[in-house]
Amino acid sequence: MTLQFIDWISIFGFFAISLIVGLSVAKKAGSNSTEFFASSRSMPWWLLGVSMVATTFSADTPNLVTDLVRQHGVSGNWMWWAFLLTGMVTVFIYAKLWRRSEVLTDVEFYELRYSGKSAAFLRGFRSLYLGVFFNVIIMATVLLAAIKIGGVMLGLTPFETIFWASLVTVLYSMLGGLRGVLITDFIQFFIAMIGAVYAAVIVVNLPEVGGLTNLLAHPAVSGKISLLPDFSDTNLLMTVLIIPIAVQWWSVWYPGAEPGGGGYIAQRMLAAKDEKNAMGATLFFNLAHYALRPWPWILVALASLVVFPDLESLGAAFPNIDANILKDDLAYSAMLTYLPAGILGIVVASLIAAVMSTISTHLNWGASYVVNDFYKRFIKPEASETELVLVGRGTILILMILASTLALFLSNALQAFHIMLQIGAGTGLLFLLRWFWWRINAISEIAAMVISFVVAIYFELIHHRLGFADIIEWKKLVIGVAITTVGWLLVTLFTKPSDQKTLLNFYRKITPGGPGWKKVLDKAKQDGEDVAVYISEKWDLPSSLLGVFLGLLVIYNGLFAIGFWLYSNTFAAIITTTVSIIASVILIKMWAKFRVS
Repeated sequence: MTLQFIDWISIFGFFAISLIVGLSVAKKAGSNSTEFFASSRSMPWWLLGVSMVATTFSADTPNLVTDLVRQHGVSGNWMWWAFLLTGMVTVFIYAKLWRRSEVLTDVEFYELRYSGKSAAFLRGFRSLYLGVFFNVIIMATVLLAAIKIGGVMLGLTPFETIFWASLVTVLYSMLGGLRGVLITDFIQFFIAMIGAVYAAVIVVNLPEVGGLTNLLAHPAVSGKISLLPDFSDTNLLMTVLIIPIAVQWWSVWYPGAEPGGGGYIAQRMLAAKDEKNAMGATLFFNLAHYALRPWPWILVALASLVVFPDLESLGAAFPNIDANILKDDLAYSAMLTYLPAGILGIVVASLIAAVMSTISTHLNWGASYVVNDFYKRFIKPEASETELVLVGRGTILILMILASTLALFLSNALQAFHIMLQIGAGTGLLFLLRWFWWRINAISEIAAMVISFVVAIYFELIHHRLGFADIIEWKKLVIGVAITTVGWLLVTLFTKPSDQKTLLNFYRKITPGGPGWKKVLDKAKQDGEDVAVYISEKWDLPSSLLGVFLGLLVIYNGLFAIGFWLYSNTFAAIITTTVSIIASVILIKMWAKFRVS
């Protein structure tokens, strides 16, 4: 496949813009670590919200969606659509709590919430476990998508793809800090959306596909367009709908959809200028992520079933592609090879933007852990702000090298998705409850982390080697959730809670409310503390839950409405559109009433 001069203009123009942004904010970004990692806590909701969307708009996301659609149909997307429940809970319950905490990273939270050496250990270990180990895995999956795009569309070797994908991203990430990442994310989001929509329109109207009506009526496609899975197929129903909605959303830690918020989502909320902006940013993110973005990818995935109905046809079309990465997720890149000159450059630039926005966020996020929660906390507490920024920039470079190396050993996006779900299985409930139940302690989190990891290692590496029959993915997930949840609950009940001073200070700062802190407040009263000022306001969880419900109505109905309009199912489209609009009006009226400090 050959790019024309006009295509290269789009690509190099995008590179130039990204570098200019990094250079323009480099001086301010280097002023101190709070600026480098949190943009001085001064960011508006719209910039933070778009940045969240751009970060999750990775090049591996359309690959994952294509993999799901080709294997399970459109309804297969429930495996990630179910995480909207997590997102809405974060918007209306946890966003304001995170901003109220005023920590620089979400792992710094551990020493605000817990006490003793176990809290310090947890902070230090998680800073490396998440900031380096887990973060590198995530970035490697993104680079894997870049490898497939580069191989199919540009004829590049994996090494060449990774080198060029990494070079500009590392430069502007090291220079601009979080502020540079946010600004480039804003630009990258619109480039990526334009590219995705453009690609979908052209692909659907290819002669081989014949337009939207012919696509939806094609025998290879018509059985895969339902928004709900086949209820007669129990295994499929459990895999893509029942388990994600009943178990997965609250029990599994997954990047970008952490129960209660975390990772780079928490980083954005912590960078907001106030609590309302933290809530608004997270709400916009969920709206755009779940309702606005999926359909261009889905249409391309459906079209790929017409042009490349199986892996054999994909392999025949691209004989130079390594057999180890010849999977269903490759079909997205394969369909983009049909784009004409000019448009091709825009779409390639949009895919590059998707890679760079995700990688740049993860580099800054991971470096913030290493610098703030390991280097500054344990290695050199007296380090100057200039030194901390320098260490952060060096960490960004090292993380990029590690992720690039690992990417060469992965084969498909869905494989990595399942591994990450399994590693985080069972930890989610703890992350939801630790704000509202005083009894959870640092040992609880350590137990949850260790147990979930051991269970994941057993299922992924040991179970089959022992000669046992394979277990389907949803059963692995349920078993992992059950073992981990029971494990950390038992550990919680048989270990000492954090000390009274730490718990009371946490409550004073966060004021989460609710019956889960009654024992701490009663003890404070007995000790002569005046706690009335912290418990005088009515607990706002009931109104927050109403907000969660309305948010789900707005976004799910918006998602379905777009699909029904595309399917020419007018009656269903009108109903879902109407419900989404009515819920939006009620939610807007409620917005001003949500309590913030």
